[in-house]
Amino acid sequence: MSKTWFVTGAARGLGLEIARAVRAAGHNIVATGRDVAALEAALGPGDARLLHLPLDVRDATEAQAAARAAEQRFGAVDVLVNNAGYGLFGYFEETTPADAEAQFAVNLFGMMHVCRAVLPGMRAAGRGLIFNISSIAGFRGIPGGSLLCASKHAVEGFSESLAREVEPFDVTVTLIEPGIFRTDFLSPQSMRFASGAAGDYAQASRDLRQSYQARDGKQPGDPAKLAAALLTLAEAEKPPARFLAGSDAVQLMEARIASLEAELEAWRVLSQSMNAD
Repeated sequence: MSKTWFVTGAARGLGLEIARAVRAAGHNIVATGRDVAALEAALGPGDARLLHLPLDVRDATEAQAAARAAEQRFGAVDVLVNNAGYGLFGYFEETTPADAEAQFAVNLFGMMHVCRAVLPGMRAAGRGLIFNISSIAGFRGIPGGSLLCASKHAVEGFSESLAREVEPFDVTVTLIEPGIFRTDFLSPQSMRFASGAAGDYAQASRDLRQSYQARDGKQPGDPAKLAAALLTLAEAEKPPARFLAGSDAVQLMEARIASLEAELEAWRVLSQSMNAD
């Protein structure tokens, strides 16, 4: 059965691959991004099943307008893909308060704006699926990625809580936790670096930049396969609370679980000794 998908950040990268897969599968697609011309160049002109809408997720008013326009064209949104986001890299002492605010404005608060705009329609329809795109950075800290990791950890906590709140309305929230995929995420036009400078980190910061630049275009994950996986998840009777995307994500999660279990056991006695007598 045809569904209506609403995808943020659909002009390039993973969002574009998802939009293409949804369109090829015969679903309605609301493709959003800051530049409608870029959306049209990537996906072709709008038609009966494709609606391009301008949306800067940092703007709550734009999110509301886009949701209402989508509902006016297709009815309630069945699947929301909160994909818009970026990574700011640099050691924490190189970052500024403005860097942190900008990172959270897109990765977390932008996601919240879109959820807030789309959820009333889903609740009224008594159905809906929300894919919140997180990252391995959402469950594992990365040196030189403190702001990105902080924002994605926040996405995880927000999504887990939201899932419990909307479950009574038959709305499901699934966290997508990709490893490193071959998109333009590491390209010069996508990557952003800390705007400050801290001398003790100078060499480490240069090494960090060179490392990411060297990996651009060589990432192991295939974004088309991730897009296909979302189509599969959307048809599942009970989509998972979280979905690890990529063999690297699976390996890192396994290592993270093992580390947590080892630390829990090492400190179990002291941890359990805190109860009042």
